[in-house]
Amino acid sequence: MEVENVLVTGANRGIGLEFVRQLIKLPKPPRYVFATYRDENTTEALEKIIDTTKRTQIQLVKMDVRKRNEIETARKVIEDIVGDEGLNLLINNAGAFRWLGFSEITEEDLVFHFSTNTVGPIMVLKEMLPLLQKSAARKASSLSVCRAAVVNISALLGSITELNGQQVMISHNIKAMSYRISKAALNMAMRAIACTVKDQGILVVNITPGWVKTDMGSERAQLEVADSVSTMLRTFPLLNESHHGAFLDRNGKWSKMSTQASTQ
Repeated sequence: MEVENVLVTGANRGIGLEFVRQLIKLPKPPRYVFATYRDENTTEALEKIIDTTKRTQIQLVKMDVRKRNEIETARKVIEDIVGDEGLNLLINNAGAFRWLGFSEITEEDLVFHFSTNTVGPIMVLKEMLPLLQKSAARKASSLSVCRAAVVNISALLGSITELNGQQVMISHNIKAMSYRISKAALNMAMRAIACTVKDQGILVVNITPGWVKTDMGSERAQLEVADSVSTMLRTFPLLNESHHGAFLDRNGKWSKMSTQASTQ
């Protein structure tokens, strides 16, 4: 996979941090990786990665996806550095998770998840769109990550089809009510956006990383974060027009949210 400029949101921990760690180790690593964080006290791991790389410039960018002004500032920082090259790849990774079932959820909890997991990624994409358009315009190839792409880190818990009566009976995951709703909304939002930007040469894909051992996924999860991210990075170069608007697993297979490769 050859990408020049990459933005990873929520890069100070978990899956986002691992993306940064593995991107710079690619045979042909990006020229720039923009890694966002919310709290300046949480960048120690990123700073250690910076000390290990010589071929990639890692730029730390303070950005809370719930704050419009910080998203705008982040875009200006990136634009000043990449110029007319634009942004090859946006990895919309930042997210939030709380264990609350229907009887426990509050309006505040719903708004918190929706603003972080749905509104945030949408507004980040909207703000970065001109930079993605610049990158797409530089190549006349078909849709691909190497041209211009947005990969949204979603979750199988956001699949309406996947949730059935039997699963409700056997799974405690139904308690993640607000999280499920926000991820389902993210999947629909990006499916609609995919229809809007397809003719602009920008690939949009939703991908679930699996149940990963992070602060969000807990130690009970099935996958090590390094395994999940390495699988996704192997999948990225395979993504093309047939995956546009799709909801995929980390191996690039269609999830149960959709039954055909179409954004119609």
